[in-house]
Amino acid sequence: MRIIRYLDGRQTRLAAVTDDERAYPLPHSDLISLIDEARAKGVSPVRIVESAITPQNELTAAWPSLQLLTPVDAPEVWAAGVTYQRSREARNYEATGGRMDAETFYDKVYDAVRPEIFLKSTAARTVGPNQDVTLRSDSVWQIPEPELGLVLAGDGTIVGYTAGNDMSCRDIEGENPLYLPQAKIWRKSCSIGPAIRLAETVEDPYDFRIVCQIYREGLVVVESEASTSQLNRKLDELVRFLAADNDLFDGTVLLTGTAIVPPADFTLAPGDRIEISISGIGTLVNHVISN
Repeated sequence: MRIIRYLDGRQTRLAAVTDDERAYPLPHSDLISLIDEARAKGVSPVRIVESAITPQNELTAAWPSLQLLTPVDAPEVWAAGVTYQRSREARNYEATGGRMDAETFYDKVYDAVRPEIFLKSTAARTVGPNQDVTLRSDSVWQIPEPELGLVLAGDGTIVGYTAGNDMSCRDIEGENPLYLPQAKIWRKSCSIGPAIRLAETVEDPYDFRIVCQIYREGLVVVESEASTSQLNRKLDELVRFLAADNDLFDGTVLLTGTAIVPPADFTLAPGDRIEISISGIGTLVNHVISN
């Protein structure tokens, strides 16, 4: 079972999407109000959703054609870095100017007890499906980072999973690790969506298939896939470190790192279209523009 948010005229609505791709409006304004109702009644969120689904209220339009919003208005989006071997290799390549025979701090954090976790975005900087992501004006080497996102309640419970795009400037991060906030955070540098898969409907979160395709002038110029089975960290471990001595807000999203990195000679350009698909969640589509 998935949850989407969309615009109906000027009104924001929530809807449930079943595995046969049928969509049904829900009597809730947002995901957190749905979660709160389930807790108050002592039942699962899926039970609340199922009770609201009737054949009479099925949406006639295909749900991907709706004016989709971010599936949750995340007050903060955090991200974990170097959680996959492919990411470790890419970060070493950036930090050493292409040398792959030198150990760096990325090797150390990959194997360390404490993971790398950083603030990625806020609600005002985050865009949803079919919206534009922007290129940073002082970078010449920029890529998307397709990631599984954990949707969290304020107590750290994983209530759902979504797809995320952690836009990154490889040249800025590679120049100096202290530049990480500038390499990661600028307006419209993060997207999430198109849906949230409710956690209780996921049998194994280490079995998500992630696919990224980048189109330029109608042609696929980058295509790659990975699986969350390749994660070097456990999801609850990442959440535990994020929550330690920290305030979590309902609807916080934690991106869990990427195993998909475009070739070293590739950089995004205005007009590119990025498609990030995660099995059981959907395809997050964004178009690239200049900042």
